[in-house]
Amino acid sequence: MTALREYARLEATGLWRASPDAQRREVIVSLGDATLTLTDMKDQPLAHWSIAAVERANPEEVPALYHPDGDPGETLELPENETEMVAGIEKLRRRIHKSRPKPGRLRWLGVLVSVVVVLALALFWLPGAMQDHTLRVVPQVKRAAIGAELLKRIERVSGTRCTDASGLAALGLLSKRLGAGKLAILPEMPQHSLHLPGGVIVLDRDVVEDWEEPDVAAGYILTEMTRRAAKDPLRDLLEVVGIRENFRLLTTGDVAPAALATYAEHLTTTPPDAPDVAAQLARFGAAELRSTPYAYARDITGETVLHLIEGDPMNGKLTEPLMSDANWLRLQNICGG
Repeated sequence: MTALREYARLEATGLWRASPDAQRREVIVSLGDATLTLTDMKDQPLAHWSIAAVERANPEEVPALYHPDGDPGETLELPENETEMVAGIEKLRRRIHKSRPKPGRLRWLGVLVSVVVVLALALFWLPGAMQDHTLRVVPQVKRAAIGAELLKRIERVSGTRCTDASGLAALGLLSKRLGAGKLAILPEMPQHSLHLPGGVIVLDRDVVEDWEEPDVAAGYILTEMTRRAAKDPLRDLLEVVGIRENFRLLTTGDVAPAALATYAEHLTTTPPDAPDVAAQLARFGAAELRSTPYAYARDITGETVLHLIEGDPMNGKLTEPLMSDANWLRLQNICGG
């Protein structure tokens, strides 16, 4: 489905450039519910752009030239014969633009009032009150955009996310089985797993490549889901980048690129908090998944993860395979072997 009711499916061909010094490549552009998906002629995904963060570099000119917000070096050129796709993208951009505050006296008066209110909160309530208010008003589309920007910055260190088509299909099946939402696998991430605002869980390739069964990777996913449920990842970001960026997000809807870089470094270098054991085991039980394989993957001796071994909710029970052997092999090769 697309974000436009009049189209069940909308595709076009275009020219994509990953960076200013890269060669342009012919790609298939697919308009989805919330993203533009760029794939090569072999139907292998190359990039995913959030529709809310798509900018046009040459308004009213042809061929239309688009880029992700904040990254003009990555471009997508749509030729003048792809009028339906250009019209569809522009319609969505106008719709998003209309939903944003408009310039004018009333807007500036509202901003002034908001500033006064926020300052009063900061002075009389404690910084935590500002965080609570920010988390209530930031929409999901902005959280997703922040998560996408963070993932780009992590990819600069860990390599571009793995995009083997059959591996992505298997990863989608695993996500559906666990109810995990969006999953991504990076080739050289310092942490085994982490989660981002917007609902993205990121895994390192060794989580799927170094083990004979998918229960280990699923264990890392369920553990990140436990952490995510215990603490809003956007709250964690605000705590790391400080009250200034909290104020910026509340008043402008944006987080400074430098602050996002700081938080991306924090995520990849700081050991995550230990999840609540009872909540963690409850997730394993709800998923009908053994916690013991994940425990031994964390500590081969079992000494530091004894609670996951002794409290395994599936201990002594027969469980269905998490996924077929064929799909597990496809997932293990998602990074190209």
